[in-house]
Amino acid sequence: MEKRRIGRSDIWVAPLCFGGNVFGWTIDEPTSFRLLDAFKDAGLNFIDTADSYSNWVPGNKGGESEIIIGNWMKQKGNREQVILATKLGSDLGGGNKGLSKNYMIRQVETSLKRLQTDYIDLYQAHYDDPATPVEETLEAFHQLVRQGKVRITGASNFSADRFAESLKMSRERNITSYQTLQPLYNLYDRAEFEKELQPLCIENQVSVIPYFSLASGFLTGKYRSENDFAKSKRGEGMKKYMNDRGFRILDALNQVAAEYEQSPAAIALCWLKQKPAILAPIASATSIAQLQELIKATDLKLSAESMQFLDQASA
Repeated sequence: MEKRRIGRSDIWVAPLCFGGNVFGWTIDEPTSFRLLDAFKDAGLNFIDTADSYSNWVPGNKGGESEIIIGNWMKQKGNREQVILATKLGSDLGGGNKGLSKNYMIRQVETSLKRLQTDYIDLYQAHYDDPATPVEETLEAFHQLVRQGKVRITGASNFSADRFAESLKMSRERNITSYQTLQPLYNLYDRAEFEKELQPLCIENQVSVIPYFSLASGFLTGKYRSENDFAKSKRGEGMKKYMNDRGFRILDALNQVAAEYEQSPAAIALCWLKQKPAILAPIASATSIAQLQELIKATDLKLSAESMQFLDQASA
């Protein structure tokens, strides 16, 4: 299995990241364990979650995903073989949100306890916090790294301006710098990332971990009309993709998938994997069969002609 270096760090990961947002939401703990076992058995090692997963589910408080991952690592005794990424800063209710230093110092302890570990490999700012000075957030991350509670840091959902400001501040202050960026990026959602963030990441050797790599499932091809929305709890979110461009992308994916004898999902992930600055697309699965289709993307390589064909179809 190919391994890729995260930013300028000494951490290497396989080119597919398991999205932990489904743990405690669309799948229960036993199913989550089976999927994590299969993921690791395939030679993959990179898992992403957040302190807020899955607080949108009635009865949940947030942290359910971290608890399941922590229980799995403890049962299997495999913490050292897993590269674990989690995030903080999302609104958990009751004023628990943001990137102030005091909040970050408290919140990391909550995640560490749920994950049943004494360190986080990659700790990420889930959302930018305009109310907190950039310097304060970076100082907090720097402190956590110095204390050994965090190995490296990253950001998610930042604008190019704010991300550039953060990188510049880290250089000037000679403190911990973001090694990763987690943006929305896939065959359909391209413009926002490619215009400003991609060049910025390439220039600064920042590794990119795209979320919604399959456009919430649209790029798997299982949604072709509103009648298909009932296939998933995410189904209603497909409306924005149901247009001429969306269907053009699906047709192109199907053509390339047929050529390589792979699923459209594997082709969509492979397209991402081969894009500049991309470390590992994040993708979720709720069954072993789904997961096996995603894993096929890790050993697949698309030709320059196939990449160009998909680029043009999704332009």
